[in-house]
Amino acid sequence: MIEESGVVVSIDGSYARVRIERRTVCGGCAANGACGTSLIERFFGRGAIHVDALNQAQASVGERVMLGISEQGLLSASFAVYFAPLAGLLGGALAGDALAGIAEGGFADVAALLGAVIGFALALLWLRGYSARSRNRPEQQAVVCRVERGVPVGIPTAT
Repeated sequence: MIEESGVVVSIDGSYARVRIERRTVCGGCAANGACGTSLIERFFGRGAIHVDALNQAQASVGERVMLGISEQGLLSASFAVYFAPLAGLLGGALAGDALAGIAEGGFADVAALLGAVIGFALALLWLRGYSARSRNRPEQQAVVCRVERGVPVGIPTAT
């Protein structure tokens, strides 16, 4: 189980919306801020993200909690998010190129580009459905594992 701490900002039925502060590994290596990760952090900032998690620990608003997600669920979701667009892009480009080879004319590059765009768009549509179906899979849901007692937390602000 992969865990991360956060603060409950709202409750909606059996789900809790948890605010998690973004953290990077900057300062933990020899590059010390001279890498791409630190550049991205400087560009996008270190804002908080919100996660809807199954509230198994019955946490209340304002409590610091520990969220968890299974390694298998995270691995399968990561694979889908990275592999599907790449496969759609490459598959579409190859299909467009093959179709251009059948037709007459010198538009193979344009057909490959158009096929890549269509394949990428179809992959993103598939990912949208995959994401909706994943919400009902227990192994791919974030879960409030426990409430962190004795940890002082200010009242969270909903952003």
